Amino acid sequence: MTHSETTRITMYGCGPDEAVLFRELAPGLGVRPVVTDAPVSEANAELAAGSRCVSVGHKTHITHATLRALGRAGVGYISTRSIGYNHIDVAYADSIGILVENVSYSPDSVADYTLMLMLMAVRDAKAIVRRTDMHDYRLSEERGRELRDLTVGVIGTGRIGAAVMDRLRGFGCRILAHDHRPADRPGAAVELVPLDELLRRSDLVTLHVPLTAQTHHLLNRQRLAQLKNGALIVNTARGALIDTEALVQRLESGSLSGAALDVVEGEEGIFYADCRSKAIEGKGLLRLQELPNVLISPHTAYYTDHALRDTVENSLTNCLTFESRNNRG
Repeated sequence: MTHSETTRITMYGCGPDEAVLFRELAPGLGVRPVVTDAPVSEANAELAAGSRCVSVGHKTHITHATLRALGRAGVGYISTRSIGYNHIDVAYADSIGILVENVSYSPDSVADYTLMLMLMAVRDAKAIVRRTDMHDYRLSEERGRELRDLTVGVIGTGRIGAAVMDRLRGFGCRILAHDHRPADRPGAAVELVPLDELLRRSDLVTLHVPLTAQTHHLLNRQRLAQLKNGALIVNTARGALIDTEALVQRLESGSLSGAALDVVEGEEGIFYADCRSKAIEGKGLLRLQELPNVLISPHTAYYTDHALRDTVENSLTNCLTFESRNNRG
């Protein structure tokens, strides 16, 4: 695509790696990038003056006041560098004349990470690594399990869920899948089942659905109680899909054998920050990390060189598509 004149787009909340990619890719697309590491806020919305489009990160909740300030600055389009929208009130943005769209990126980043967490969970990797770091080289009293002997329940059969199932087939495990809008053909060796049945039958459950009002605490106290004794949970989607208090209780009681979580309810303001010298306010996160059978990572499943490049490039492309539609109108 060629452009007779340069399009100004403001990019908020850019990490150093994103900033490098924006500055590398933007000129070839006819874009003049205004890049800041500060997350978008009411106080810095004026940076977007002269930009009809802005690109924002997913790490900070965007308030109604911020959306109004962006509107006053002339913004009509927000590209969020994420698949999920749970940090933006999309309906409110639309009501004040701002269109919000997400980006797509390689599902392989999250799918690969999900399989890694599954394998770490079934082999109790957290405890093994911690003992080894302390020079305790004895075998664990708990033997690991093999994926081929397990039934894995995949909740959500979109691009990431489908990529996870593709990988699971290679391990030879039984695969159950649930989606309120299931694909016509979930693929070979996959059994589509209702959610309650998936929970009852699965040895390991993995979550791949967006966070919405309908999916908030999808795994609540009642549904967690449906899981078989000794089941494992993996979550690389959104933390609030699981009721943390209920999960902790099930783990502490021993009815669940473990969890591997890349996302945690209340992670905002904690993940992506260096908290070594300050108190952490997320009580749920702290309780989970204290448990020997829970593995936590800081919302990093998506973070690969391939996926990051996809995210930056697609955010730019989305903005230019909006500009093109607007100019034609």
